[in-house]
Amino acid sequence: MNFKHLYYFWAAAKAGGIVRAGEQLHITPQTLSTQIKLLEESLGCHLFQKSGRGVELTPEGRTALSYADQIFSLGAELEAAVGNRRSGVRTLNFRVGIADAVPKAIAYRLLEPALAIPEQVRLICHEGHFRDLLGQLSVQRLDLVIANEAMGKQTSVKAFNHTLGTTAMTFFATPALHAALEGGFPQCLDGAPMLIPGSASAMRQRLDLWLAEHALRPRLIGEFDDAALLKAFGGEGRGVFMSPTVLEDETCAQYGVKVLGRASELVEEFFGISVERRITHPCVAAITRAARQQFSRK
Repeated sequence: MNFKHLYYFWAAAKAGGIVRAGEQLHITPQTLSTQIKLLEESLGCHLFQKSGRGVELTPEGRTALSYADQIFSLGAELEAAVGNRRSGVRTLNFRVGIADAVPKAIAYRLLEPALAIPEQVRLICHEGHFRDLLGQLSVQRLDLVIANEAMGKQTSVKAFNHTLGTTAMTFFATPALHAALEGGFPQCLDGAPMLIPGSASAMRQRLDLWLAEHALRPRLIGEFDDAALLKAFGGEGRGVFMSPTVLEDETCAQYGVKVLGRASELVEEFFGISVERRITHPCVAAITRAARQQFSRK
């Protein structure tokens, strides 16, 4: 494979089109298109297809982009590692996978202590599906996976769960919606418009059980895999939503909402998963140490 051709394909996919990539690389679109066609011929498939006036990735193109991301990420790590040896400055690369169900604010809180250790750290974050990240961990492309569920015993990956902390869940509503709801919490949720996590979420299963136990039947307005999108809808008053209690202040300030009530029975757990049973990586050690102090069940 000609990696120059792969790089041109990668640049075009990242830029969202051949013309825009050509402008960024200072190459004519015709030249760039020719190079990508040579890559397609070597792979025996089309990587782009027409979509309106532009182009979009084919299924094979999306697969190729995933591998290209990894290839050029490793290339950047190689350059950094060799450069560090030449300069005499040791930089510790810390590769973390963050499950897409983990709120970004939680992920930041968990990772921030890693940047405070004495060594100079280069943090490399990847977000994705939990199982995909475990696969990368198994081949040592990641040092740590942060998730809101533990790795199950049925998983073939040889790794270990490290509990980072737990938090209860808080329900929020805009001031107008809050005033319109009748009764105390949690009874006020019965018939109320609600925004909930997607069916694949571990918290969704707990929420469904909790609602059934309290004989509550809210009016479900939307289901979201992306927690940030769910909160954005909630901030516009489209429905009641929940978020970790540990993020109460940030949630109220960012989305202009009020606390409706807290459910101590609804608990979200956060785990760090690594191939080490006994933690020796300095970044992982800093994260686990700080998390157990910072995150407590409320």
